[in-house]
Amino acid sequence: MTPITHHIPDPLLAAYAAGSLPRPFALVIAAHVSMCEDCRASLSAHEHIGGAVLEDMTTAPVEADVKAALMAMLDMAEPIEEPPVAKRSGVYPGPVMEALKGRAPKWKKLGMGVKQCILDAGEAGSVRLLHIPPGQAVPDHTHGGLELTLVLQGSFSDETGHFGVGDVEVADQELEHTPVADEGAACICLAATDAPLKFRAFVPRLLQPIFRI
Repeated sequence: MTPITHHIPDPLLAAYAAGSLPRPFALVIAAHVSMCEDCRASLSAHEHIGGAVLEDMTTAPVEADVKAALMAMLDMAEPIEEPPVAKRSGVYPGPVMEALKGRAPKWKKLGMGVKQCILDAGEAGSVRLLHIPPGQAVPDHTHGGLELTLVLQGSFSDETGHFGVGDVEVADQELEHTPVADEGAACICLAATDAPLKFRAFVPRLLQPIFRI
């Protein structure tokens, strides 16, 4: 695999470490971190900083009877079994396989050979897998909010540069682009958004509500 050159920005890593990111973005970051040693190290640093802050916080005294009742409830509580961590399968990192519930993606055609598999969609945003044939372009668009796109297979290029396996493109309202899958293997991406894309052409805008993009 070629070196990863496009990483998660530090503020997003800090928010992920604090558990304050919506699930769609958290999934993309978890998948990237599983593939990127540099971001794993940065995330570990953020987690240690958070732990140090908690240790330095002053504690409030707890009355003896309240403490005794709490300890009694903990003694009676059933142990919580942690779910098994999903393993990587093919091009899909463990966090993606967990979102897929261990199954292969169920692709739905978008046209021009492009396919998608929606993993999660709600008020906080959506996250999906995209399968883009070599040489195929995603229609020109800008963004209503933030978009994180992680490359899992192949690569793509746009106005900002080239993105290979493990790279993440961070796009916002300031970026208008036309991503094109490079020649070779089909480009498979994990993309999360917190607002619908803004397409320039009429046909993509017409189909947007149907495909939930």
